[in-house]
Order: sequence, then C-alpha cells, then structure tokens
Amino acid sequence: MMHQGQCSPDGTQETGRVMKRDRHTPSASVTPLGHPKSQDSLPVFLFPTELVFYAQERSSHRRVLTFYNPYSFVLRFKVLCTAPALYTVVEAEGNVRARSCVDIVVRHQDPSPRNWGRRDRFRLEVSGGGQRGTREIWAELKGSEGGEKPLETPRGGAVSPASFSATLPPGVLSPDRGRDPSLFALYVIVGLACITVLMLPLHSEPSPLVPVHVHVTVMQKLVCAYILGLLTMVFLR
Repeated sequence: MMHQGQCSPDGTQETGRVMKRDRHTPSASVTPLGHPKSQDSLPVFLFPTELVFYAQERSSHRRVLTFYNPYSFVLRFKVLCTAPALYTVVEAEGNVRARSCVDIVVRHQDPSPRNWGRRDRFRLEVSGGGQRGTREIWAELKGSEGGEKPLETPRGGAVSPASFSATLPPGVLSPDRGRDPSLFALYVIVGLACITVLMLPLHSEPSPLVPVHVHVTVMQKLVCAYILGLLTMVFLR
C-alpha cells in the first residue's frame, strides 16, 4: 500500500521489462533539508533531473521520480525538501533491493499564481554497503508550458537538450516526433539497452554469472541512466 508523506519545513513499476521494481517501507514524514552528514562516495541514480509543474495543466501537478539501484547491495533512501506547504511526497523513505528501482511520486499542492516561477529544492539521501550519497534536484512551477530549460547532467554540469540530442540517433529526443510510430521501436531498443547496462555488475564487483569483459564502469551507468531520464521526458510530453 502506498502511504503519503508530508515534506518537512526545512529541508516509482514500468521499467520492469528488465529491471525489478522494489517495494519498500513508506515514511509518514520527511526530515528537514540540511547539510549532508558525511562526505558522499556513492553515485546516486535519480531521474528525471528536474521537476517542472505547469499550473494550467492539472495532469502535470503529479510528477514521478525514479530511483535506480544498480548495485549488488540494498540501498536505504530518504527524500528531503524545502517547502512543506507546497509538496506532498509519496514513499518518502524506504529500501531498494539490489538492481531494482522504485518510483517516488511528488505532488504540487498549491499551483496558484503567487507560486508561479518559484523554485524549490529536493534532496535524496542514500546509504548502503558502508557508503553514503546524495542527489539534489530542483522543482519549478510554471504558469503554462513553454520554453526549454537546460538539463542537468549526472555529474552536475549543464547541457541543453539540443546539444545532447546531437549524440543520439536523429529524432530520438524530438518532442514533435515523440508520437511517431516509426520511432517507437527505436525508443524501446535504446531504453532496454540502457536498462541492461544498469543491471550489469561494476568492474569492482565479482560475478560468477557475468563474464568480466562485459562488466561496466560507474560512468557508463550514469550515461545510460541519464538517457533513460531523457527518454522518459519525451514520452511524458
């Protein structure tokens, strides 16, 4: 059963074609957003990289964050945010099994004109395998859909959708062609390939089932997870 958590004052199962979706213990509340307690050493795979809500589109008041655990150990996570009166977070705290993923639903509670243009911050704190990691994303409420903002890369830099799309087959990230039936198979193939890479073990993780030459690096997983996030944005448009 899904339980609903309220953001603290300060401070998802569709990829299941390949990856498993996990069930985890929900949280009744979210702790305040403060400084990380220790130095991060664990890359966190959370997508999309930004939450955009549109006041005049009711369907956009609910957004989904997908948290991937490509590691061989269980991860515990907690969602923190800075605006308790504006957002409700479902499944704000719990565990994700190895090589699984969960969906975290975020709902905007007050899309009134007084909040148009407001930007708030969410943080996902993760721990497992003796390591910790954090990932921060921005949430923004817009009056209506329009304009294209730069997207954040997995390493925290900025890249525009136009420049990133140049590295992929033509049309993959084009919102105008997102419903073209001829591209659907390409979307599925690219998505499944990325999910497969996310399931492969890292070079530092021994596996009796997977040959060493197909082990991947953290950077390769980051790139694949980022592409999955972009594909998700295309399907949602």
